[in-house]
Amino acid sequence: MTSSRLPAPSGLLIDRDKPVSFTFEGKHYSGFAGDSIASALLANHQWLMSRSFKYHRPRGPLTMAGQDANTLIQLGGEPNVLADRTPLANAMAAAGQNYAGTLENDRDAFLGKFGRFMPVGFYYRAFFKPFGAWDRWEKLIRAKAGLGKLDLDFKPEYYDKQYRFYDVVVVGSGPAGLSAALDAAKGGVSVLLVEEQPLLGGALSYHRFDVDGQQADALRKELIDQVEAHANIEVLTDAVCNGWFADNYLPIIQGKRMFKVRAKECIVASGAFEQHVVFHNNDLPGVMLTSAAMRLMKWYAVAPGQRVVILTGNDDGYRAALEMLDRGIKVAALVDLRKQPDDPALLDAVRKGVAAVYQGHTAYEALAIKGNKHIRGVDIRAITGQGQVGSNSTLIDCDALCMSAGYMPAYQLLCQAGASLSYADDNAAFSLSGLPEHLHIAGSVNGIHALDAVLADGRRAAQQALFNLGKVGSKPEPVHCDVQVNYHWPLFVHPKGKEFVDFDEDLQMRDIVNATRLGYRDVQLVKRFSTVGMGPSQGRHSALPTARLVADATGRSVTETGVTTARPPFAPEKLAHIAGRGFDPYRRTAMHHRHVELGAKMVPAGSWQRPAFYGLEQDRDNLIQQEATHVRTKVGLIDVSTLGGIEIRGVDAAEFMNRIYTAGFLQQPLGKTRYGIVTNEHGVVIDDGVVCRLSDQHFYVTATTSGVDRIYRDMTKWNAQWRLRVDVYNVTTAFAAVNLAGPDARKVLAKVVTDLDISPDGFPYLAYREAEVAGIPARLMRVGFVGELGYEIHVPSSKGEALWDALMAAGAAFDIRPFGVETQRLLRLEKGHIIISQDTDGMSHPGELDLGWAINRKKPFFVGCRSVDIMMAQPLTRKLVGFRLPAGTPKPLEGHLVLNGNDVAGSVTSCEYSRTLDAIIGLAYAAPDAATPGSRIAIRVDGGASVMAEVVKTPFFDPDNKRQEL
Repeated sequence: MTSSRLPAPSGLLIDRDKPVSFTFEGKHYSGFAGDSIASALLANHQWLMSRSFKYHRPRGPLTMAGQDANTLIQLGGEPNVLADRTPLANAMAAAGQNYAGTLENDRDAFLGKFGRFMPVGFYYRAFFKPFGAWDRWEKLIRAKAGLGKLDLDFKPEYYDKQYRFYDVVVVGSGPAGLSAALDAAKGGVSVLLVEEQPLLGGALSYHRFDVDGQQADALRKELIDQVEAHANIEVLTDAVCNGWFADNYLPIIQGKRMFKVRAKECIVASGAFEQHVVFHNNDLPGVMLTSAAMRLMKWYAVAPGQRVVILTGNDDGYRAALEMLDRGIKVAALVDLRKQPDDPALLDAVRKGVAAVYQGHTAYEALAIKGNKHIRGVDIRAITGQGQVGSNSTLIDCDALCMSAGYMPAYQLLCQAGASLSYADDNAAFSLSGLPEHLHIAGSVNGIHALDAVLADGRRAAQQALFNLGKVGSKPEPVHCDVQVNYHWPLFVHPKGKEFVDFDEDLQMRDIVNATRLGYRDVQLVKRFSTVGMGPSQGRHSALPTARLVADATGRSVTETGVTTARPPFAPEKLAHIAGRGFDPYRRTAMHHRHVELGAKMVPAGSWQRPAFYGLEQDRDNLIQQEATHVRTKVGLIDVSTLGGIEIRGVDAAEFMNRIYTAGFLQQPLGKTRYGIVTNEHGVVIDDGVVCRLSDQHFYVTATTSGVDRIYRDMTKWNAQWRLRVDVYNVTTAFAAVNLAGPDARKVLAKVVTDLDISPDGFPYLAYREAEVAGIPARLMRVGFVGELGYEIHVPSSKGEALWDALMAAGAAFDIRPFGVETQRLLRLEKGHIIISQDTDGMSHPGELDLGWAINRKKPFFVGCRSVDIMMAQPLTRKLVGFRLPAGTPKPLEGHLVLNGNDVAGSVTSCEYSRTLDAIIGLAYAAPDAATPGSRIAIRVDGGASVMAEVVKTPFFDPDNKRQEL
């Protein structure tokens, strides 16, 4: 069979000088550069592209604009690719999906014969009885579920984000959008014009607006030339505005980039979705929307068929017939749902070339070739009432049926912004109201369809935006248009069913009606029970017929019934678009190269690289134990530069600290440190650290490595609300820091400090001092996170490596040894010190963590105080406890479950073998009645076995804290 390509000048998008070869279902085809996969297949008479979700019915293109799920195909390792929106590329290997066997001969097509046994919502009422039935059904259902095949070896690709700011953003480049963008740009403002399709013009690029067919092309060229020449207008094609968020925040996706756009004014000229007629077999390949046929001809130079029937409820069907006749396509019949067209001149023009015109008639049934793989004819009958037809039929042979029941506004972005969609039952017209002040609509989305009025409405929207921006002195007058485009009831029931309301979900008229009969009378409940509108098309073509059917079945108007809620995204988007660039921030401390030279095993800690331990990976466990023993018996040095550092300065610094932290800080003495925890508004512990008071109006606090950014953000947020006289600075990267710990730590420090009394009395536990260490100005804290005599030393980052070298040299006489973060975690576990986000989760409050001592009950307020009081007044449901197991017992891992009988009581948060204690120790959430020291808790370990751990009081090591207070 020869190609169905039309001669030039048809084919706005294709380049006939650049042929492209590709395969579909293993068969070789050819197309042109600029083709979509679907248009190239149709040019080669391949109409069958996929199988439907439920009944595995053959499906071909419906819209040719990416607005339906009929063209979902498999493209290499990527499933659910829209063939009518995906550009053709050389050597592409595409295939259909959702079939068993082959696309042409699907073994699962028999499911369509059992439709009566799969009524709407049958899955809610089946499969669970008799008891145990689900176990038998599950394997079969899972084998049949899902569309397409995932490539589990897929390698992530590059995606990114970009921020843009404009005075005006215009969504849609049809006649309304083009005129709006031009008028706004002429007002002297910056304009972004966003178009979903690969070319500008919207309906001007494919629609016919007059009898002669000259107006659209000339007007499109004129407007585009002006847009492209205007310096104030930036254009994005092949770009989807995928949502509307507060204050005109617009995510716009183009290719592999998401633009996060903020607009002072936004004009939505998104147009309208053409609606299908509902009749028996209206889903056959070859049955398409009239606009799809027009796109095929004008964009891709592909004839929709050789012998076409046009079914219409408005004058656009007549114009489409004239377009086809001009291109040499035989129109076997034009079937008008109405008694007569609005423009008599169209009827006169059509009668000159169309074989037959039927008015007040509809398609009652589409006739199929064997296997329902294409349409071969249509049964035409007279309309005798709402949804009713006569018994006399006229059979017309055809290979394409183009239908248009009218148009529904592309309302999704506007309803996301809070607008209300209304429907006038007397003339089937839509209107949108309740728009935010800086969001405007223009064109057919505003219920205006005459071309001159559409252009004027675009200019009106631009003038309104310019008025809001202060560029013009008066508001524009509204534009009126009386053109009607919707037939009031294009739904015709058939005794055999298969009159599809929703192509995505294989839902028929009776499915919607039966949902209402089962008690689901609200359209939102009908959606959830029947799944109508839940498919990839998101109700673009099913929302209106569903609303009509629900309204009729429940005795209400369509306006009272309404349509289902529109939520972002407007079109499917990949997780990669949301994630952006796939990269890991990589930060190094000032001492990083020293760690590498010493053979450290580096691991990520948040965005930082930290030494886990020093030595070979295969010796990990032994090295960690050796390092821990060294700290306990001699002296060790660890890089803690990754700790967050925040400075609070100002007259109200103490009051600010008192509100942020749970402990009291108004009376904190100068030169002292204090442990502090932070809770959020829900009373959950979100961070901890050491608070140093440097002066009456100056605090320096540490925060966790992973939590400092959040804490700093929260501090600035609260400061903005409280308006206290303080400044908050994140100085994490301004300082490098080390922890010098062990029985010999004071001896090492004495060799590099000359201007500071570091005796136990001169520099006691929990004190803060400032001095020069090896000639470097430093902040020193007596802390005991690892449970030994310790000094945390903070210096300017530029001096971090010099500090490390000086301490290592001074400690050589005392056999100083560096230790890593894994060793530090073991040492702190021996002391029972928690790590926020490891030993806590999003529900952990101070009472569960035994941190009641860190809360000042006398002060009037701190963030989360009320929630803390409420939660700590309730009986505990779990508690963090220390547990101990004999050495040699199977070691629990973090995340292993703690059982209370057959119930899950909690999980292990930290666990390690301690050579110092010769035991396995850990922290875990347990049931409150098992939290008393001496109790035993069951922990399920690898292999499903359980071990019985003894609950013990923490700290496990040096319970009197004598070593850290030396």
